[in-house]
Amino acid sequence: QVHLAESGGGSVQPGGRLELSCVVSGGTFVSYALAWFRQAPGKDRDLVASINWGGDTSYVADTVKGRFTISRDNAKSTMVLHMNDVRPEDTAIYYCAADNNYFGIIRGLPIAFWGQGTQVNVSI
Repeated sequence: QVHLAESGGGSVQPGGRLELSCVVSGGTFVSYALAWFRQAPGKDRDLVASINWGGDTSYVADTVKGRFTISRDNAKSTMVLHMNDVRPEDTAIYYCAADNNYFGIIRGLPIAFWGQGTQVNVSI
């Protein structure tokens, strides 16, 4: 069974930076596409960014394009969401996810594995 562990959440002021990390264990890291989702209270869980198994193809949602980027280090079994110029509307619980279908993640198909989430608060 694949286990995903997020870290790096916390409080930050608008315009600031934050990096979220996800460590993958219990499976073959390079076999999975990885993604970050987020969910604010009363709202749906939305895709933020995703990256394929080779790390050469990625997707970033329009809401964070130009501010967030995604990367992965297969040697360290780690994926990172680089958050820049954060805004109050970025406040949410951020979840790491893994699946063997990169395009399925983008198209909204069910996800195989989820982390427990890490809270991000953007406020004055």
